[in-house]
This record gives sequence, structure tokens and C-alpha cells, in this order.
Amino acid sequence: MPDDIGFDARFAVGQPVLRSEDPRLLTGGGRYTDDVSLPGQAHAYLLRSTLAHGRITRIDTARAAKSPGVLAVYTGKDLAADGIGGLPNVMPLKGRDGNPLKVPIHPAIAIDRVRHVGDPLALVVAQTLAQAKDAAELIDVEIEALPVVTDMTRAAGAPILFDEIPNNLCLDFLEGDPAATDAAFAKAAHVTRLRLENNRVVANAMEPRAAVAAFDKEQQKFTIYSHSQGAFGLRGALAGAIFKLPPDKVRVISGDVGGSFGTRGQAYDGTVAAMFAARKLGRPVKWCAERQECFVSDQQGRASLVDAELALDKDGNFLAIRLTGWGDTGAYVTAMGPAPFTAVLSRNLPSVYRTRAMAVAMKAMFTNTVPTGPYRGAGRPESKYVMERLVDQAAREMGIDRIELRRRNLVGKDEMPYKTPNGPVYDSGDFVGCLDEAVRRSDWAGFPARRRDSESRGKLRGIGVACYLEHTAPPGKELADVRFNADGTVTLICAGKDFGMGHATPFSQVLSQALGIPFEAIRFDQSDTDQIRAPGGSGGSRSAIASSGAILQASGVVIENGKKLASHVLEAAVEDIEFQPGRFRVAGTDRTIGIMELAAKARTLANLPAGVPNKLDAWVSHDTSPSTFPNGAHICEVEVDPDTGETAILRYTVVDDFGTMINPMIVEGQVHGGIAQGVGQALLERTVYDDNGQLLTGSLMDYCLPRADNLPSIAFATRPVPAKTNPLGLKGCGEAGTAGSLGATPLAVLDALATRGVTHLDTPFTPERIWQALQDAKARR
Repeated sequence: MPDDIGFDARFAVGQPVLRSEDPRLLTGGGRYTDDVSLPGQAHAYLLRSTLAHGRITRIDTARAAKSPGVLAVYTGKDLAADGIGGLPNVMPLKGRDGNPLKVPIHPAIAIDRVRHVGDPLALVVAQTLAQAKDAAELIDVEIEALPVVTDMTRAAGAPILFDEIPNNLCLDFLEGDPAATDAAFAKAAHVTRLRLENNRVVANAMEPRAAVAAFDKEQQKFTIYSHSQGAFGLRGALAGAIFKLPPDKVRVISGDVGGSFGTRGQAYDGTVAAMFAARKLGRPVKWCAERQECFVSDQQGRASLVDAELALDKDGNFLAIRLTGWGDTGAYVTAMGPAPFTAVLSRNLPSVYRTRAMAVAMKAMFTNTVPTGPYRGAGRPESKYVMERLVDQAAREMGIDRIELRRRNLVGKDEMPYKTPNGPVYDSGDFVGCLDEAVRRSDWAGFPARRRDSESRGKLRGIGVACYLEHTAPPGKELADVRFNADGTVTLICAGKDFGMGHATPFSQVLSQALGIPFEAIRFDQSDTDQIRAPGGSGGSRSAIASSGAILQASGVVIENGKKLASHVLEAAVEDIEFQPGRFRVAGTDRTIGIMELAAKARTLANLPAGVPNKLDAWVSHDTSPSTFPNGAHICEVEVDPDTGETAILRYTVVDDFGTMINPMIVEGQVHGGIAQGVGQALLERTVYDDNGQLLTGSLMDYCLPRADNLPSIAFATRPVPAKTNPLGLKGCGEAGTAGSLGATPLAVLDALATRGVTHLDTPFTPERIWQALQDAKARR
């Protein structure tokens, strides 16, 4: 490599570099929590309630405690006696009366009452997992059954889950301007109304939950191996509200993570129980959930019902949006609780459209079901589904072409920056351009001929379009720590967590370009809180924006350190030292030193002058940039078999604006995965509780996930307009695929069914539901 070339352009920002971690993962080199085994570890098993609601009158653990291999049996009262706190909520949500949401105590193991099937009753710790399971069957539990409520719309008049919370009301949420919204509706020429259910989904991360905990009695310090969305954040929850310890007394090591989608962003029962047992027993304790256990204990997603209204003038211009509805909190409040179907839903509702007023009123209700929380998009896909259903219905009712109605109401690029009725300001975007390009790429004009071809074969063909915009996570903190190692490598540490997104490659690209460090020399780490010096975390499509900003800020500190060192080594004034990626130079001369050479040289220097650092290393706690607004348009084309109700997606086109993309290949992969999850919710995934609170879809035998044959090859394109709010012009991408596909896919199916008189269905559009809707429509004719 020539001396004046500071970095290899093949690894620059914008290049589709292969993920550096994939060879390790694909050859079995991954190290997930279940792969961790510590010397002398015991095994834990949680006995869970089979009743959805009841008062615990007796738990007799005597026989279980005497079972072969059993070391201890603990109940919720044992944890409470040790001062173990409940699982915390971190959202500062307030109701319309100004009071915060109601957060009852959520013990890691139930104490006096169970509130959903899967609520933990006792922890058994034994020499082997089999012994722990056998002993759990010997625990004598008596529970006085209490009435059950599983319907959020009926929860207010139902049996109360918490005596201190009347009407099972967790939060009475209101945002927007109700008076202005009502006035807009009063003068509207047309109002479209729909009642829409956003079906509950089971997260089903590839890796089941697990934890391995050890306790050092001498140091009074825990070490916990567990998956997370940020080891620093998990440590904060465990050390703070739960174990009430100084943060440095809890070490979290979060290795490879097999998926999260929002569900790993909190502390869970098994982790807390394993830590408690490890401290009590003085030996490591390992706990791993099984898939069926995850169905009744991992937080679930979505679960809302809204009465949605869109007011329009006589020309089809949007005047106001109004939502009134319910969200299902489940039996407890999770870390982010009802945020997805309250604050996040409201913030994302206006989307790409020019709307003058809005009001969102949602009641978050407790029910005897698995608690809910964020699931990929966490309110963003829900808002797009509601908005796009309204727009299509309004177009049908007013006799306006659905593309034209959208185009008429899209915020124009010449209107940027654009302030929405609920406050956020869009800094950039070409919404009309994205829609027009998606229409062109999908061959929308050729659809009528394709529909006729399907009809000739007895099939129904439909096409659906959804425009989307989402707000990424708000500003926060993120760490970047750059360390030059003696072996010639450079360690980059960030506090965010990769749970499948592929952080190592794009973040190394940013560092390589900023400092000219060889890409192959960079070692990436974000796993160990003993190495992570400042907060951060992944979620809300923030990772690339937050971490790249932190990396660039840390790189600036490295350069300043390097200039001071280079001035000493090259015997020149600091102000005469210039930096180009990879090399420091004395201005106007050929005297230079490479950054890696300088880092090595620094280790040999002694008695440095005051103000000259002895290394290049730098770390920063970065104040992250404001939210960005990824946007785009998805077009889905389907074929429905009216005899069976089966739906096949034949074509799928997406045009996104993610601003600058660090690694376009990884971005495209994120979009593919997001689309699959949106399609899964739209067509396949159905969570069903019976009236007794039993989860009828409690395994993968009953709960259908999307597979490869449910999706066609996805035509992916971008129309980037760089964001103006962060140094690289990035816009988040991790959840955008779900936001667009949950809008476009149902609309395509409804377009197909409309030819047979079906104009409304609630997701998921399963074959059974489609077939029944067609039969009902036929009977009406």
C-alpha cells in the first residue's frame, strides 16, 4: 500500500463489505449463553403456573428438596426476604391526568398470586437439569383459582389483577390536540372510519432465554452471562432496582445473541433467579428456557385494537387523524411497558403525510396474559398499518385512485424541514420520489394484465402499496472506546449490542475510514461491562447512528493525541502536524509516521514532556444525534386461491431512503428480515388465548412462523437523501422492513378479495379467515 494512501477504499463507508463475523458463526464458532458452562455449576429449573389467575395458598417444597441431586428449592418469599426487587419499568409515560403509568411490583418469582400462565412459582436447583425437572414435579402447589380476563376491551369491568389498580387500567394515554382534531372532523367533507386489530405476536427469537450466574463471595460481586440489547443496560437493571448493589458489583458478559427484536431489552425472571441461587449456594447456577417455556414467559408484542378515523376535505386532502382504542399490557408492566401502543404509536402516526391535526387516546389494560413489550418496530409498524388501511379505505370510498390520494397528501421535499402536528420535525426526505420509483419498479401499470392472467386460472390477484416513515430512537448516550494493542491490532468497544444486525463490520468501516486503520486489524467488542466504561445500547434503529457518532468523536480524540505524540517523535510543533487517514505529517515536508507505527512507538517512549500522551487510545461517552426519519414505499403483489384461502406473494418491491448507508449489503439484509416479520404477522402468526387464559398457540406446532417459501425474491432499491442531523447522514434501517410490509401485505390481499366483495379483515389473513370471508361475501350477494 503506498505511503500516501491512508486506508483501503474497499472498506470505506458505503461499500458492501462481507460481515466479518459470519465465518465464525457459520462454522460453529458462535458462543451463545447456553454454550457457557462454568466449573462446578448447578442447574436451575423454574416451575411455572398452569393457571392464568389465582391466589397461592400453599407451596410445599419439602419432598422436592429431598429429591436426588437437589441443592435447594426457592420461592418468591425467599427472594423477597433477601430484599430482591421486582423487574423494573423504565418508561416515563404519563396519562392524560399527568400522573405516571401504574407499575405494580413484578416479582421474578410470584409471591402470593399468579397472574398469567407461565408465572414462575418456584426455582429448583440441582446437580443436573434432569434432577431439577424431576424434583419440580414433587412440589405441592395449591392455588385458589380466580376469575380470568383475556380481552383488553372488557378488562375494565373484569376481575382485578392488582387490588391497588382500579379497573385494570395501567395508563390512560392522550396525545395530540383533541380540540383542533374535533374541529377538523366537524368541517370534513368525508370521514373514513375503521376498527382495526393489531394481532398479538410471539417473538420467537432463535436463541431461547438463558443465564449463567456466579457470585464471588470475597469481592461480593456477581458475574452473569446472558443475552441482552446492551450489557451496560442489563447491568443497570440488575444492580439497581433488583439487587440494589453498586454497579461495579455486577459484571454482565453478553456474548453472541441469537435474536431479540426488542425482547432482550430487559431483565427476566430466570436471570434474577439464577443470580439469587448462585449467591445463596456459593456456586455457579445455569438456567436455560425451553421453546415452549418461552411462549409463556418471553414478553409478547403488538396486541392493540383501535377505532381509527381519517378526516378529508372534498379534494381528498387529509385534515386530521383520530385514534381511540386499547392496548394489552398483559399481566405485568415490562421494561418499556405500553410504550409501543401509546407514545410510539402516536409519534409515528402522521408518517409521510401532510396532516394538520391529530389526537390519540389509548387505554393500556392489564389482562391475564403474557406481558407485552417492544417487538421489532415497537409501535412503528402498528402506526403504518393503521394509517395505510385508512388511506386505502378513503380512496375506495371517495373514488380516488389510491396512488393519487397518497401523492396528493405526501409532504414534499421542498417543505423540509417539516413539523408534524405532534411536534417532531422531519429534516430531510423525498417521499414523492420514493413512491414514484416504487410504482415504476413494481410495474404497477402492468398489474391489470397480470390480474386478468390470474383470473383466467381461477385465482384472485391483488396489489398493495404502503408508504412509511418511522422515528428512530431519541437522543441518548453511546460509548466508543479505541485501544491500540501491542500485537498490532486495534480494539473498538461500543456499548450497543449486536443481536444479529452485524455491528462489527460497519462500525469497523467507520473507524477504518476515520483513522486509516487497516480494516483487518480491528477487533470489535461490546460484550463485557468490565470493559464498557459508559452507557449505551441497541434498540429503536439507533445503533449505526449512535455508534458512528461516538466512533467519529473518539477518532477525533485519537487524532489529537496522535498530533501531540507525532510532534514529539517528528520534532515539530503540534500546530505543524497534519493528519490524513493513516498518517501524520509535518506540513510542507515528507516527514511522516503511520498511525500504527506511532502507536507502537509510543510504547517505547519514556519521560515524555508534559501534555504529550503516552498512547493514542481514546474513549468517549457520546451524546447521540436526534431521531432520524427513514422512509420509503413498499409494494406487494399477491395471488389468492379462493377455494382454499391460501395466499402467495408473487412480487415484492421496496424503495427506501436510509440516507447514507455504511454497508448497503447489511442494510438490504436487515430489510429482508424485517419484511419477513411483517409478512408473518400479516398472514400467518396468530396468538390465541381461551377464556381461561390458556395459550392455545403455545408451540411451533400451533403457531406459524414465516418460512423461505412464503416470500419471493425482494426487489430492493434505495433513493437516499442524507439526514442533516448526524455526521454521516445516516437514517436507521433495522425496523423499517417491518413497518412497510405490515402495511403493504394486508392491502394487497384486500385488493384481491375486493373483487369478491370482501373489504375488511383483521390480521392475520390466514387461509381459514380468507376462505370464511369469501363464503360470507358470497352469501350476501
